[in-house]
Amino acid sequence: MLALQMPALARRAAPRQVMGEQIQVLTEVLRDDVNLAVWQRQLPVQVADFASQVLIQGEPLAESMVLELSSADAEPDLGGLVASYSDVPGQGAFLADVAWLVRAYACLLDATRIGLRLRAMEKAMCPRFHVDHVPLRLITCFAGAGSQWLPEGAMARAQLGGAAAEPEPGASIETIGTGHVALVKGEKWVGNEGRGLIHRSPQPAAGERRLLLTLDWMA
Repeated sequence: MLALQMPALARRAAPRQVMGEQIQVLTEVLRDDVNLAVWQRQLPVQVADFASQVLIQGEPLAESMVLELSSADAEPDLGGLVASYSDVPGQGAFLADVAWLVRAYACLLDATRIGLRLRAMEKAMCPRFHVDHVPLRLITCFAGAGSQWLPEGAMARAQLGGAAAEPEPGASIETIGTGHVALVKGEKWVGNEGRGLIHRSPQPAAGERRLLLTLDWMA
């Protein structure tokens, strides 16, 4: 008698990353096989100038808040954010841009509770390649070098976080452009376990800083 054999299980396609110059590209991250969507936008001049002036002043900046929204399309209360820079031209445009990003992120996820962090950094916060243990994080760098990421297969996931962990020889290290808006899918997105985007913070050159905004879906 011939032994019955179960059909081989179809292997899941490797996670992919999508980029585009239109904001609609961000919705691609909702697809099961996408773990990064990047809107390659042109940062408004007033916003870019404000971010540059904040960094030039050289003061520490590390602000965080939890935004409670009455609905996903509600206007976020950003009171107090970059309040100490009220005399820097473009502060209003910068706050309007952040509020717009919050609303877009909230609407995409139907989120009503969002964690916001804004930081000026002169060294890499997460210098080793890693994955985020969150559902979906928005990352945008208003000034300075953007985050770096690896295509699937460029590094063994078992090595993540190790002191000697490095991409395979010849692997391409990709960079999210300044001003670009990235949605990074993490390990806690349902169905994305073991498939979070592998990325890291860049090491700024001596004397350079970065102004980084992140948004996290909390509820």
